[in-house]
Amino acid sequence: MQYDDLLVPVREFLQCATPIEWLNEAAKPENLPVILKDHLICELKAAQTAMLLLRKYAADTASRETLLQWLKPYEDFIYRKEGSLAELAAQIKLKKSVISKSNAPYGQDLIDKMVLLIREELHHFYQVYEIMEARGIPFDGIEASRYAKHLLSHVITHEPETLIDKLICGAYIEARSCERFAMLAPYVDDELKNFYISLLRSEARHFSDYLALAEQIAGKDIRERVAYFGKIEAGLIQTPDDDFKFHSGCPVVVY
Repeated sequence: MQYDDLLVPVREFLQCATPIEWLNEAAKPENLPVILKDHLICELKAAQTAMLLLRKYAADTASRETLLQWLKPYEDFIYRKEGSLAELAAQIKLKKSVISKSNAPYGQDLIDKMVLLIREELHHFYQVYEIMEARGIPFDGIEASRYAKHLLSHVITHEPETLIDKLICGAYIEARSCERFAMLAPYVDDELKNFYISLLRSEARHFSDYLALAEQIAGKDIRERVAYFGKIEAGLIQTPDDDFKFHSGCPVVVY
């Protein structure tokens, strides 16, 4: 397939493949609204996560306010039902720069990678909502799956290990997203197939950016920590899960 080269490092990084049981459920037309709604929120949460990392670890005081303003229209749109899709279109190109605080030795590298990630995730958010609107799928809320919360619950609570662990978790979330888009693409209609394939390049880069930042900030071998989170992530993917979502585990099907 045309995107196989992108997926090689992603699949090598992940400790397991997505179970066929998840793909069978995700490919059912009746589950498409759940997949799209969860995907929509995942894009916003990815941007929020990157924004919070920048505000805590890298951005100067003025830039921290800028970051809040970048996300506000999207958060208002989802959580407070304010604004419109047309208004969000004007927000996609983030023009103001983010300045690193003087005492952050890795600040500029974090900014460069996370600002690009935020821009892309917000653009993807817009694209998903546009698809939902065209198909008459309303966003009427959706609860978060266990996936990211459980991964992050294993983060060490002292620095710099906290940041390193969060970056490793980010790498796994992006890698799993990339793998699932590729798996699902052949089983959906052409519009969604082309959309999912278009996401693979950015998702694969997000995974590698997160991992590279974790290695850079650690300044040491982090393979043991990566393997630790890989085992947790694989457990979440392979074990039974009665809450079907984009990042859920092996579906529990009730007959």
